[in-house]
Amino acid sequence: MRYDPTGHLLLTPVDKEAPARVRRLRGLGIGDRVDPEFDLFAGRLAKLTGAPYAMVNFIDENRQFFAGLHTPDSSMERYMARDHGYCPHVVVRRKALVLEDVCDYPRFAGNPVVDEIGIRSYLGAPLIDRTGIVLGTVCVVDVEPRRWGRAGLDTIKTMAAELVEQIHRREDGGI
Repeated sequence: MRYDPTGHLLLTPVDKEAPARVRRLRGLGIGDRVDPEFDLFAGRLAKLTGAPYAMVNFIDENRQFFAGLHTPDSSMERYMARDHGYCPHVVVRRKALVLEDVCDYPRFAGNPVVDEIGIRSYLGAPLIDRTGIVLGTVCVVDVEPRRWGRAGLDTIKTMAAELVEQIHRREDGGI
């Protein structure tokens, strides 16, 4: 992990697995184009959690790509810089992250998505593939603080596992 020497805030973590992830995503044929099934999945995730934004996010060395996206309007871009948002932390940590109010966490409150988009809460889980590689994340965000609670954490983890199974079925020729 890197730290800003002036403010001691946690910056985007170093991701040594990124090259292997990119190779795996290419092999699966996902991660660099919009996928209607992933859009539907993001819609289901938003409905289950009551969040206005939901994403299926794949991350390479430089950027994030929302292959699945649910938003209240269609103006949100599908690409985001790797140093924006919280999904890169989930990928490197290899476990879910719950931020009920990002402003309660100094290391996350300074993230560009707080000022640029107005994000105030985040709930995300890694997509860990059968090869052990973290392909990306599923996440939901809100512009208001949210009490995700244990139910939210369980939901995001269950949905991540469901999506990984869907990806594996595709790879095996089942979808």
